[in-house]
Amino acid sequence: QVQLVESGGGLVQAGGSLRLSCTASGRPSSSYAMAWFRQALGKEREFVAVISWSGSSTYYADSVKGRFTISRDDAKNTVYLQMNSLKPEDTAVYYCAADPKFKGPYAYWGQGTQVTVSS
Repeated sequence: QVQLVESGGGLVQAGGSLRLSCTASGRPSSSYAMAWFRQALGKEREFVAVISWSGSSTYYADSVKGRFTISRDDAKNTVYLQMNSLKPEDTAVYYCAADPKFKGPYAYWGQGTQVTVSS
């Protein structure tokens, strides 16, 4: 069993940056691929980015490619999502997810952190 806790969300102006963190407990995060998803109000949850258990592979949604960077620090059992050049359409609740499989489906989920980008 893995517990995931996200942090780092908040309110930022368009063009600004935020860094989200997701800390895992229960089992070492190094055993899992770690991913970020987001869900805007009234919309379905969508994939944002994933990083493999080794950190050697990453994959991004087209909508965030070149602006967002996923990384991990297994010594801290933490995965990060650095978000730059934020747009109002990035406003959503951001969720961390984990699973042994790189492409999921993801078995473990955090509670989410709100990101709001003002225009």
